[in-house]
Amino acid sequence: MADRIYIFDTTLRDGEQAPGYSMNLDEKIRVAKQLETLGVDIIEAGFAISSPGDAESVRAIAGAVNDVTVASLARALQKDIDAAWDAVRVARRPRIHVFLATSDLHLQYKLRMSRDEAVERLKSAVRYARNLCPDIEFSLEDATRTDLDYMCRVVEEAIKEGATTINLPDTVGYASPGDITEMVTAVRNRVPNIDKAIISMHCHDDLGLATANTLAGVRAGARQIECTLCGIGERAGNTALEEVVMAMKTRPDLYDTETRINTEELCRSARLLSSITGVRIFPSKAIVGDNAFAHESGIHQHGMMANSKTYEIMTPESVGVVKTNYVLGKHSGQHAFSRKLEELGYTLTDSEVSRLFAEFKNLCDRKKNVTDRDIIALVEASESHDKQTWSLVSYVVTSGNSITSTACIKLKNGDKTVEGVASGTGPVYASLRAVEKIIRHPFSLDDYQLQAVTEHRDALGEALVKISDGSGVYRGRGVSTDVIEASILACLTAVNRMLEGASSSISGGPAATTASFENDMLVGHTDKED
Repeated sequence: MADRIYIFDTTLRDGEQAPGYSMNLDEKIRVAKQLETLGVDIIEAGFAISSPGDAESVRAIAGAVNDVTVASLARALQKDIDAAWDAVRVARRPRIHVFLATSDLHLQYKLRMSRDEAVERLKSAVRYARNLCPDIEFSLEDATRTDLDYMCRVVEEAIKEGATTINLPDTVGYASPGDITEMVTAVRNRVPNIDKAIISMHCHDDLGLATANTLAGVRAGARQIECTLCGIGERAGNTALEEVVMAMKTRPDLYDTETRINTEELCRSARLLSSITGVRIFPSKAIVGDNAFAHESGIHQHGMMANSKTYEIMTPESVGVVKTNYVLGKHSGQHAFSRKLEELGYTLTDSEVSRLFAEFKNLCDRKKNVTDRDIIALVEASESHDKQTWSLVSYVVTSGNSITSTACIKLKNGDKTVEGVASGTGPVYASLRAVEKIIRHPFSLDDYQLQAVTEHRDALGEALVKISDGSGVYRGRGVSTDVIEASILACLTAVNRMLEGASSSISGGPAATTASFENDMLVGHTDKED
């Protein structure tokens, strides 16, 4: 019988700490609910002690999901453990995740304590946490650079005090698969009470070995995997959830294991993460990249036509890749559109379907054939536009290689319509300057990406932007058959998120200047606009 592997997802904690991946509360809850749909066993929702906002998000996630354990990270300190427990206690299945560094390097230079002092600290912390919560995980930070004899002592003491999961992380991505095998085997053979706990792997990808090291741990006896969607995380990232899950599923001869993961939700989960963070999935990313199931070589195409197994070790459908399917068009009704949304895995309210159907009809007027990928892009763009302060009414842009680009933008905020005109070195630059003049809140453009959603001349264009105003970084996404419109829509999504927490607006407070935009925006980026 296959051994059960527990999937511990830390996208919302370790992943969200990576530069460019921060999320607001609503976005974190959307990701958490998708992770629950995906079938992960544990969601590490955050590090409660780190900030009031993090504590609030952990608490909100704990109350928003049902069929999953919710964990909060805590240092081996009573105040951290109290904060973690206060945040996760409302969860149906709460967990406190306590950690303490155990390598001599960390003990000497970071913690400035002896091995014996560290043991006493972890015993006290785990005991305290166990009196609050029945599910305690203890992590030996920098485990792969920890002396094995000392490691076994630490693990034994942590289990004695009530830890039910022992995590042996490769914190800095230093280990090789052989090192992991040796470490896990030593703990399993030399710790007398190891049968009372599950061994967990948490590997970083600094040397590109996170997935290989995690799988080595599984083969050696680890039964929990700590990972993130698309492998996001500190520095070079973490083990990618989709990679380890599909490796075990594709190679049952090597890994006689099973998980709760609904693999058909993998691509949708990755797309949601990309949509929320504004960070594009690398085309050649294993499992969920656009090129993961693409075949251009003539030899490969010939083999695929004869038998897909010649060049595909898993089917696209098994991970939720949607193949282009020309079914819906301008004559399709809302009932057929609603059914298509259900086929694509979306559960929406009647009002959301009606709003999307209107957008779909507008798209049909612009595009001859509407594909599944177009509809997915519409849904995901619409999800990011739920809270609209400013919305686009109209725009006119003039541009050419012998004139200065000029944009005339008209936006609506409630019952008020405002028009702004601006010029710039390109049509996108001019458009975003006009938006800034209207909202009267300066911002700089930190990143801008543009890509086609589908093929052919009438393809939807997808724009991803990242802006900042000195107090935060905000992302936006927009889709349209017109790339200028897509860029404006993406900017407005980011702007609305920025203004949601701002103290001033066009109708109140002092008017801001556009100095930061003049100085910072799109410097060195004019080639991306055109």
